Amino acid sequence: MVRLSFESFKEAWQTGAMLPETTTPAHALLRDAGLRVTAPRLAVLAALDGLPHASADAVFGRVALALPGTSLQAVYGVLAALAGAGLVRRIEPAGSAALYELRTGDNHHHVVCTVCGDVADVDCVVGHAPCLTPSNDAGFVVQTAEVTFWGLCSRCRDADDDVALEAEAVSATGAVGAEGLEGAGRAS
Repeated sequence: MVRLSFESFKEAWQTGAMLPETTTPAHALLRDAGLRVTAPRLAVLAALDGLPHASADAVFGRVALALPGTSLQAVYGVLAALAGAGLVRRIEPAGSAALYELRTGDNHHHVVCTVCGDVADVDCVVGHAPCLTPSNDAGFVVQTAEVTFWGLCSRCRDADDDVALEAEAVSATGAVGAEGLEGAGRAS
């Protein structure tokens, strides 16, 4: 991980303490990948450090706080450059905008809540890539496997349990709450 908090980046940049020749882990990461150290790249890395599985819009929202002149297009360009250099991982859950994370270089997958859209990392139990055993009918040499699991996060599962308990209570007593009465007479 980069370990450059967004707030510390913002403060250092605004006070002039963040100079191009400064050496932080983020500076070294960019240089080692053959990328120039720029304020937008540092700001995007700092934003992602505090926003795992963030959309470009979310990253832009954070970056604009520190670098108000930065455009959304510039953030997309930085994210593409960082992903191309292997410093950022881009995931694309079905039906969702692309999400970006700093966790790269390992074989992990993701789980997406079907209710709220929350995304979490899922470590591969096998421990090496690829985590799945596909058929070799097409002659490909599989280098990575990207899997997205779908389910309920703990918050939504707890909320779902509350709704289920409420429904059980209604069916057991035959009682309908006030909100149920409003719609009950209009169904015909």
